[in-house]
Amino acid sequence: MPVATLNGIRLSYDVTGTGPLVLLIMGTGSPGRVWRTYQVPALIKAGFRVATMDNRGIAPSDECADGMSIDNLASDAAALIEHLGGAPAHVVGASLGARVVQELALSRPELIGKAVMLGAVGRPHPLSHTLNLGEQALHDQGVQLPPQYAAAIKAMLNLSPHTLEDPDKAQEWLDIFEFTSPAKLSAGVRAQIGMDRSRDRLADYARITAPSLVVGFADDRMAPAVFGREVAAAIPGARYIEIERCGHYGYLERPDEVNRVLIEFLTARDI
Repeated sequence: MPVATLNGIRLSYDVTGTGPLVLLIMGTGSPGRVWRTYQVPALIKAGFRVATMDNRGIAPSDECADGMSIDNLASDAAALIEHLGGAPAHVVGASLGARVVQELALSRPELIGKAVMLGAVGRPHPLSHTLNLGEQALHDQGVQLPPQYAAAIKAMLNLSPHTLEDPDKAQEWLDIFEFTSPAKLSAGVRAQIGMDRSRDRLADYARITAPSLVVGFADDRMAPAVFGREVAAAIPGARYIEIERCGHYGYLERPDEVNRVLIEFLTARDI
């Protein structure tokens, strides 16, 4: 993957395909390559040039262990769009990436064609805040969960009960999570987890002008669908679609349905 110095940091990215640019932004602790299994091939087939990026905090991008903000990540995305000469670009984000899309739409509206937010939230909630504090404490106190236990917790938090009720599918996901579980959080991921998420931004979203789609996942425990509906209601003219039988990782659990929704929105001419 190329690495360029953008917005004052080294930023790793990848670009494939030809056509209008779509930038995909991943969530906390996840590299851009997560998009490549399902979303990148589908978007290329639909006629788009697709860029993924490793957000600051995810090597080989700079880890920025001394701290970062969501505004920093939005500025990184803006710098990459400009670097690629793709403005106005369609921008798609999941989880933290959705929040980055929302902030980018506010700060640099001229860079965005259409905005898509998967698993979006616009305000803090005590449960997610407490979980975040717990994750920080585990790292700071040097507590390392056994990989099997960490995998089970990750599955229960991020996947739909409909996925986990099938023993074969559940075991497949557990194996993936256990295999990919890091021995210790990197300093960059710790910095991502420590970002301030306390701002209620719903009122500010009334200033978003980009045609917007918010996609909620019906069984999402990390970003319950009701929060996505709030975001869509706050953005003028935004569309909201809810996908059944998937959780926070809905783009991996039901990729065909997610890709269909994405491509229909990005290719529609009546927006």
